[in-house]
Order: sequence, then C-alpha cells, then structure tokens
Amino acid sequence: MTIIVIMGVASSGKTTVAAGLAERLGWAFRDADSFHPPANVAKMSAGTPLVDADRWPWLDAIVGWMNECADRGENGVVTCSALRRAYRDRLRTSRAAIRLVHLKGSQELLAARIAARQAHFMPPALLASQFATLEEPGADEGAITIGVEHAPERIIAELSRLVSAQDDRTAQTG
Repeated sequence: MTIIVIMGVASSGKTTVAAGLAERLGWAFRDADSFHPPANVAKMSAGTPLVDADRWPWLDAIVGWMNECADRGENGVVTCSALRRAYRDRLRTSRAAIRLVHLKGSQELLAARIAARQAHFMPPALLASQFATLEEPGADEGAITIGVEHAPERIIAELSRLVSAQDDRTAQTG
C-alpha cells in the first residue's frame, strides 16, 4: 500500500493539498498535527520550537497510522513537515510504500500566509526556525517538489496526474 507524505514548512499548504488529493484519489487522509501530543502543541503555541525529543514520538505515531493503513490494504495521504532527512527516514520505517511530495515556497510568501491564518497554534515567529531546519529532499529520495505559488486546485490536479501516471507505469511493469 502507498502513503503519500505531503511535506513542507508551515503555511506551504500541506493540509489543503493533502485533503484535496486524498478526496480526489479516494484515499484515507490524516493531518500530522492531529498526532502531536498536547505538550508539543503548547510548546509551539508559546513560540518555542520543538526539539528532536519532541518529534520522535510524533513521527512514530504517524508511522503507526501508516502501518494501520498498510495492514488494512488502504492507500493514504498524510501531512508532515518532515523538515530533516532523519525525520523522513523515520517515516520510511513504515510497512507502507512512501511517496514524498515537497511543497516549496519562498519564506516571504509563506510568512504572508501564516500571518493571515486564523485559529492555528503555529505562530509566525517559528517560520524562520522551520526554514533553518529544512533539509530539502535529496535526489536519492525520489521526492516530487512542487511550487506553492499556484492555486491549491492546480497543485492537486498535477499531483493526481503524477500519482496516476506512476500507478499506470507500476501496473504495466509489475
């Protein structure tokens, strides 16, 4: 089973794109924010960046959901900032096949988006720390990188086309 991980820094559109893609494909969907324990949310709400000790249990919870999907024979889409390669490697411990999609935008564009958001625990001040932490996926990770300057509908349509094309190639060679 396949899980598409929609990654990127805050306000890159992970939730909007992932939810739309999951709906279009008819796949299960989860937002990684729902896996954060209350202590992590409180830390981020206070403007304190998470450290790796905060992230490992969160990433393991995401892997647990991906494994549940694999066990049920379901494909899925999940959001996860997955800013460092070590975090993406942790996600790859799932029994599901992982397809990584990196939503990429400029710090200026995403700062404007985060400032406009309502009712979210991530304050604008943490965006700079996310960009400082970000290790863009290497060529060997096979990630799809897509710019977020386009409308979400256009991004979702392009990702749906790419996923369908990959599925067609796999069916022909498998």
